[in-house]
Amino acid sequence: MGEDAGSMAAIDVTSEGPSARTVGAILDDAAERIAAAGVEDARTEAEILVADALGVAPSELSVESAGEVGTDAAAKIEGNVQRRVEREPMAYILGRAPFRKLEIHVDERVLWPRRETELLVEVGTQLPEGARVHEVGTGSGAIALALMSERPDLKVTASDLSPEAVEAARENAERLGLELDVRVATGLPDDLEGVDLVIANLPYVTDETIFERSPEIQKEPRVAVTGACGEDGLGVIRGLIAETPSGWKMAMEHDTHHGPAMRELLRDATTLQDYEGDDRVTVGYAP
Repeated sequence: MGEDAGSMAAIDVTSEGPSARTVGAILDDAAERIAAAGVEDARTEAEILVADALGVAPSELSVESAGEVGTDAAAKIEGNVQRRVEREPMAYILGRAPFRKLEIHVDERVLWPRRETELLVEVGTQLPEGARVHEVGTGSGAIALALMSERPDLKVTASDLSPEAVEAARENAERLGLELDVRVATGLPDDLEGVDLVIANLPYVTDETIFERSPEIQKEPRVAVTGACGEDGLGVIRGLIAETPSGWKMAMEHDTHHGPAMRELLRDATTLQDYEGDDRVTVGYAP
């Protein structure tokens, strides 16, 4: 959409006409613009954005009401709708994302956690009591924090090569009241010993295939999406497997077509399917 057209489509937050700032009018306008940007389920997303600005749950929106939305709220909605039109992830706009039983705060420093990644937490919850887990590439800390929340008996540590991501993970831990030992490290920290499970959701998208995916992924930190994945997307994963002591158990998320290759890279490996039935996590042992 061109600049002029975008300006014409923008919510009129200065008009005194009641139709310009009623919940229903603003919601209809937002849904139309988000849909025009190619977003599926645009109406639901519009409801979430409008409700967030008004400080209510989407189910509490009174779209039939003739009551006007205040200028500040209307301006916030307009700004966030425009961000969504530009295909910024909803999680960044809202500043949060649900993950397992937690609400994880996210921004451009980290990936926003996906539902399919919850499968890694499932693997961790099946460990024996008191087991030690280390997560590599923790990002927002979602996986490690979910494990700590659901299995407080586990000894969970985490690391990430990005200082900004480690900062985000520490902020989430503090917000949730969990004491997560998270540090900056490339791959496994040098002093790591006696780990029962290495868990990781590392970059696996190639520089070429990123453009075949939804535009939102290009708004996320490239180091966490593609990294040094190489032509087949397994470069970073191979690197971690290679530095992991032989016999250590590993659970690694990967692309849907990587299952066979992952079972070759790990010993006694099994590939698990996500909620959509796609190969997503392979569990095995470092060779």
